[in-house]
Amino acid sequence: MIFFAYMALGSIAGLLAGLFGIGGGVIVVPALVLAFNLQGINPEIVFYMAIATSLANIVFTSLSAMRAHHKKCAIEWHLVKPIAVGMFAGSIMGVNTALTIPASYLQASFGAFAIFLSLRMMLWQSGKNALEFPGTIGLGFIGVLIGWVSALFGIGGGNLLVAWLSNRRLVMQKAVATASACGFAIAIAGALSNGVLGWGNPMLPPLSLGYIYLPALLGIVSTSFIAAAFGAKIAHRLSPGMLKRLFAWMLLLVGLRMLISVWF
Repeated sequence: MIFFAYMALGSIAGLLAGLFGIGGGVIVVPALVLAFNLQGINPEIVFYMAIATSLANIVFTSLSAMRAHHKKCAIEWHLVKPIAVGMFAGSIMGVNTALTIPASYLQASFGAFAIFLSLRMMLWQSGKNALEFPGTIGLGFIGVLIGWVSALFGIGGGNLLVAWLSNRRLVMQKAVATASACGFAIAIAGALSNGVLGWGNPMLPPLSLGYIYLPALLGIVSTSFIAAAFGAKIAHRLSPGMLKRLFAWMLLLVGLRMLISVWF
């Protein structure tokens, strides 16, 4: 029965990945924490397992979404290259940081920042005052920051990157597509790091690859890969303004969820 719940979770995560360029971790991580607790897995490693499994799933959802967006020629590859390299390095740093800093502090900071970004997107009027893109080094630095923060929570980085790109004269569909491609770097680095760091942990349940729980990963991937491609198609049918408003509201809900999870 739990496997079908993982499949349903994968459908939702995949749809969000394709539609908004995010990894779906904002849905997957809290749901996996609940599922793992119900399965009786040691609570000391539940959060780490949820993050690791979410990042492993993002490897597949980002590939599916990236393929669909590439067919629409919507990915800005000149931006992907420096940002993705930075995200890869930042995500490795983030995985190691997550094991040393209390999650409640990080969640509260991320929640507040997500709310700030959502309000900025709602109120910001793009045009002549839109921000410019930095050079290659600046793009790489942005990638490191986003990768670091994203790996802490098992998300693909799209939440922050789409908001950042949309304020720099990039059409929303292209921002979503570019974020989908960049998210692959975070997922690969984060999944590998969590697999290595969790290897041999005696508290892990059977069928675990480091902190990655394979039964959950299989169930989620079985539906998220298809759903991600479907979400990408929907994104290109919406107007840029509508897609931006939907993303801003989604980001607001993510921020509020993060804060609520800290307080309660």
